[in-house]
Amino acid sequence: MFRHSIRSSVVGVAVVGLLAASCGGSSSTSSPTTAAPATTAATATTTTATAATTATTVAVTATTAAAAPTTTALGKPTGPSFSIGLVNSEGTPGLDFPDIRKYTVAAVSYLNEHGGIGGRPIDLKICVVKGSPETSQVCAQELAGKKVELVILGLDLFPDYKTYAAANIPVIGMLPILPGDYTAKALFLTGGNATVMGSIAAVARNHFKAKNIGIVSADNAGANASAAALEASLKKAGIAFKTVKGGDNETDAGFQGLLREATKDKPEVLVSLYADAGCIGMMRARASLAIATPVVSTGICGGSDVIKVVGDDAVGWMFAGVQTDQDTPERAILQKILAPVVGVAEGKVDTTALGLGGLGFLQIMSLANYGNQMVKAAKPVTGASLYEYLGTTKGLTLYGGATAVECGSSASYPAVCSFIFPFAEYTKGGKVLTVKGLEAVSSKELLP
Repeated sequence: MFRHSIRSSVVGVAVVGLLAASCGGSSSTSSPTTAAPATTAATATTTTATAATTATTVAVTATTAAAAPTTTALGKPTGPSFSIGLVNSEGTPGLDFPDIRKYTVAAVSYLNEHGGIGGRPIDLKICVVKGSPETSQVCAQELAGKKVELVILGLDLFPDYKTYAAANIPVIGMLPILPGDYTAKALFLTGGNATVMGSIAAVARNHFKAKNIGIVSADNAGANASAAALEASLKKAGIAFKTVKGGDNETDAGFQGLLREATKDKPEVLVSLYADAGCIGMMRARASLAIATPVVSTGICGGSDVIKVVGDDAVGWMFAGVQTDQDTPERAILQKILAPVVGVAEGKVDTTALGLGGLGFLQIMSLANYGNQMVKAAKPVTGASLYEYLGTTKGLTLYGGATAVECGSSASYPAVCSFIFPFAEYTKGGKVLTVKGLEAVSSKELLP
């Protein structure tokens, strides 16, 4: 249930959208002193699992990032080693994400042959958490004891921000998960439910001019969190909505029943919050019922694994966080690095099917780019200076250059650094293409 719930709450948007774009294609988060049962971690995760962005309270300066040399032009780094801790969830049912570690390690191996971070070879120290505050606290204490300069978060439900702060270790993450992450003393390169759902509401209002929306969602904690975020954004947009919820695994008849109910009031737009097999079931149900109402969904439903199955049943579907896949130098580097990890030829690595591991790759490669830019600007590269640079420099993008980084641009979400999403649509014949005018939809105005 965990894995499904996390993906249901649009975590996959971050991967599908940001990787495709860049490569071509409780209020307190401190660790409690008493032990929490595993079910507590599970409930917390599924309740607020998220998708793709983060910012910082540091004021954005007028500095603009200088272009950095591509990693392929750089040789082995010769500076002092850069000790970085990676914290990631593995080995717990529903919280087992080894691909984040594997893709990060593969990227680090590449970078240590091509410039490292700011000319410094990366010494990656990995600590695994098990979805409980206690294991997160243990990792924080371990990495502080090893005197790492920077901690990067893979998927960690309960980062021990207090321990990191006490040790003066900056924290950069790829994905905020629980509400406290949005305002933590950290920077997250991608955002969550709030940012994705805010962008969907913006498309409904500004692109479709919708006054009434039907929402179809699985009835589990993760999808319910997504639905709540979307409903809050729609209220801000002044759009009426009706939410219909079904099981995690509906039959074809079940999906058809959900769609019939959701379209009773003749909404101008439908939003589907189903994931994986639910994407397929929803697409087939809509086609079977000959429903013409356009559907907006998360990037999970625009992934190649879904499109290969449904084909033209996906006509009329639009996907948040997805844009036209293109050949770029960054995409070629990604394919070169990850081909041995995924076990396919370089040209067969699909940037839309990398899962959460793709965010691990995106995170470390983005940090390497920022380090290169700092060197070009004659700035020393340390954990603290890299964190400050990310939090205060205008003009930064995620790896690949297509997604703007805007740390500090939302006072309500100070740890979030990106709020912009492209939207794509399925076109008859099998292509998913960026929608003209929706290349960069901002979620900030309608954040819940």
